[in-house]
Amino acid sequence: MDAMVSGVHITEITPDKISASQTAADSRMAGDAPSSIQRTAGASPIRPRRLRRTPALRAMVRETQLAADDLIYPLFVVHGQGAERPIASMPGVAQLSAERAARAAAAAADLSIPAVLLFGIPAAKDPVGLENFAAGGIVQQAIAAIKRAVPEMMVITDVCLCEYTDHGHCGLLNQGASGQGNGARPHAHLEEGYMLNDETLAVLGEVALSHARAGADIVAPSGMIDGMVAALRATLDAHDFSHIPIMSYAVKYASGFYGPFRDAAEGAPKFGDRKTHQMDPANAREALREAALDVQEGADFLMVKPALAYLDVIHRLRTAYPEAPLAAYNVSGEYAMIKAAAAQGWLDERSVTLETLTGIKRAGADLIISYHALDVARWLRA
Repeated sequence: MDAMVSGVHITEITPDKISASQTAADSRMAGDAPSSIQRTAGASPIRPRRLRRTPALRAMVRETQLAADDLIYPLFVVHGQGAERPIASMPGVAQLSAERAARAAAAAADLSIPAVLLFGIPAAKDPVGLENFAAGGIVQQAIAAIKRAVPEMMVITDVCLCEYTDHGHCGLLNQGASGQGNGARPHAHLEEGYMLNDETLAVLGEVALSHARAGADIVAPSGMIDGMVAALRATLDAHDFSHIPIMSYAVKYASGFYGPFRDAAEGAPKFGDRKTHQMDPANAREALREAALDVQEGADFLMVKPALAYLDVIHRLRTAYPEAPLAAYNVSGEYAMIKAAAAQGWLDERSVTLETLTGIKRAGADLIISYHALDVARWLRA
């Protein structure tokens, strides 16, 4: 028995009707389909599938275009000649000596990738990270090598202490010269080993200045130290480097996605963690506060790190600061997950990587730092 429910005609399903429907289906499968199928009365004339019918149509209406010049290629540089040390947790990524890094930068330039981001592994580590701001430091050597090989390549340098300190933290610690005992702490009311904020800022300024003198185009403070952008800006400006932009890791979370990076950069903390200065992954409103402070201090670029689990944060920053260039870091854990799954044949590396980076750009990123950069640039050309 048929009925009307809320103005909609409901047809009762009976065994006879099921049998008739099955007979009609069997007839169509046998090749007896009607010569014409009448359009359902009242069907919408709007059919989005019309614009998906061919690759050319899909390309014409594509809202987000991923391009090679959206990409920044990270490089890990080490002392030595001809060095290329693969990172087991990041297949396809290696620690490179300066001349090998210059070759990698040239390969990136050939693929229209405009910039590289340098991370240095020093010859020796100490409580302050002295090589970080030494004229002959590994990053300073790599900058020079890259600029000789590819003058037009934008060289961005990471400004942090974690790779250079013997304790693996991003700044100076609240401990005495020997590192032993509470009595020698510079700040008696702070716990032993607490990462000091303002004392660290002075060192970061020296690092940025050293990188600028070596020829860096952009400096990128990554430690999430309060006031880091203002400190770098003041130091650079005071030494006639007011033209050097600052790409701030404005919103960097205390994330579990950094594990492979710490293998590559040899910068894991020897004790504790970085939760006292990097952001709580549960917080999004706080990201707007952090970004606002960096904009006020003179940041030329903002960055969100990681990217994939924080697309909502990227979108919030894009909306709040539409005028600011926004970068997102497609971090080592995100890269390693795709590589591991692809190695098992569980997913297609090319399609998933392109989908991931397109999603990051769609969320609002102008620039994407990615270990997949070379592959992506090649895939986009194919």
